[in-house]
Amino acid sequence: MINAGPSRIVLFLILTFALSAIVGLKMQLVFALMWCPGIAAIAVRLLFQRNLQGFGWRWRATRLEIVSYLLPPALALVVYGAVWLTGLGGFQAAGLVSGRDLGHQLPLLATILIRATVGFTGSAIFALGEEIGWRGFLVSELAQLGTFATTCWISGATWAVWHYPMILFAGYNSGTPKWFALLVFTWMVVASSFVYAWMRLRSGSLWTPVILHASHNLFIQRIFDPLTTDRGLTNFVTTEFGVGLAIAYTACALYCWRRRCDVPAACKRKIAF
Repeated sequence: MINAGPSRIVLFLILTFALSAIVGLKMQLVFALMWCPGIAAIAVRLLFQRNLQGFGWRWRATRLEIVSYLLPPALALVVYGAVWLTGLGGFQAAGLVSGRDLGHQLPLLATILIRATVGFTGSAIFALGEEIGWRGFLVSELAQLGTFATTCWISGATWAVWHYPMILFAGYNSGTPKWFALLVFTWMVVASSFVYAWMRLRSGSLWTPVILHASHNLFIQRIFDPLTTDRGLTNFVTTEFGVGLAIAYTACALYCWRRRCDVPAACKRKIAF
């Protein structure tokens, strides 16, 4: 039997990156790609434990689930709102209005509500694959070996590097120079990892980071980005590759780090469920 702990983590990382390489860099396979970490984590759990315990399947702390859903649109409203108000980027309702398949265009507010509710389900299914791996497995394993900060730095850096091939070779970018996209995206992902890990360990549930991840993808990529027009420097502030969200998540990361005592050793035991 291979030793538990670090060996499980190493095997998980090998499987995740190997599966991701097999799936390839085609963005039309994004669903399969996002499920590579989840499949790798499930395989490692079955190999070592012969069961799927330890991911945090139980629903806990509904208050934190609500916060997880509301946090991304709140941060986006601050960042994108500032961009619109200062004229750094334009606001275009036509970029989001949809419903042509119904024979007519839906009002902007109706489109937002549909995407924020019905559309959230699809976003959550995509996000679940990543979160089973990154927070359900990797964060829970790292939290038993080191400090909260170490857990966040390692899981965040791994999560960021996993995206690099997509940024460099598959067009996953907002149009900024690749060096800038890599730098700022890494900054944002590592900072947000403090929030994801805190939510995961504080609640003892996988569903808090799943909701947070799904909400981020939904509101940033499918609502706020389409509502914004580029005026030259816009994408250097907005999108997942702009400094706006990176700064916003850094502020949240500092808050979570200051509240790291909310996830003591007693809380770690919850991740076994």
